[in-house]
Amino acid sequence: MEKYLVIINWRTLVALVITGLTTHFTLIKNFQYNFDLTMISIAIIFPLVFTIRGAFRRREKAIEHLAKFKSGLITVDACLQSQAKISAEDKAKLRLNILNISKHLLEYLGPAPTSLETVREEAGKISDYIRERSMSMKFNASLKIQGFMRDVYLGIENTAAIKEHRTPASIRAYCLLFIYLYPVIYVPSVYFRLLDGGSKSDPWILYTLALISTFILISLFNVQEQLENPFDQDGIDDVKLDMFEWEK
Repeated sequence: MEKYLVIINWRTLVALVITGLTTHFTLIKNFQYNFDLTMISIAIIFPLVFTIRGAFRRREKAIEHLAKFKSGLITVDACLQSQAKISAEDKAKLRLNILNISKHLLEYLGPAPTSLETVREEAGKISDYIRERSMSMKFNASLKIQGFMRDVYLGIENTAAIKEHRTPASIRAYCLLFIYLYPVIYVPSVYFRLLDGGSKSDPWILYTLALISTFILISLFNVQEQLENPFDQDGIDDVKLDMFEWEK
């Protein structure tokens, strides 16, 4: 049931109230006009679908970057632990650094974020150690580990960019505004068509059509808003951050 109720919020109530009032006054004042409803698809549906697709692509990219980030951490740890010339004490410290990178990134992405600089500092400790001890490692081992650290850095920066940069706010504001204005345009036009079709004695048809169509549009907008930040754990389609936490 949760997956059905999650699309309902205060915006849903506002849109339905506006629709109900508009329908009521349309019936009382007998306000009607003939309007081509295909304009609605251009004014609302097209930009709404555009933003939903954009938010969904950001979510899929986030999953891809987090998967590469985790695989990079696993490989870096395996490479460092296999180096015979690194002391057991240093290996333990390096593993702790790797665990902290994973922990702090997921905290930064989650609903109670930490600083991104903390994540970068932990990753920098690994790179600094490899650079300082490159001469004591096996041939080309340091270069390989730095190559895997590149995947870690890309995962950090790409997911941070997805978190901070959203789909265009102006388009989302435009969609919401026109969804609220939608009943004013739609209801009188539908009323005209109903009267033309001989349904004058059935006002419930107008209420039903208006409320259902408004509910569909505002629900699609709510779905897009929940996908907008795929990390905040505020929707059923958010990225499951726990899956990408590295624990040894």
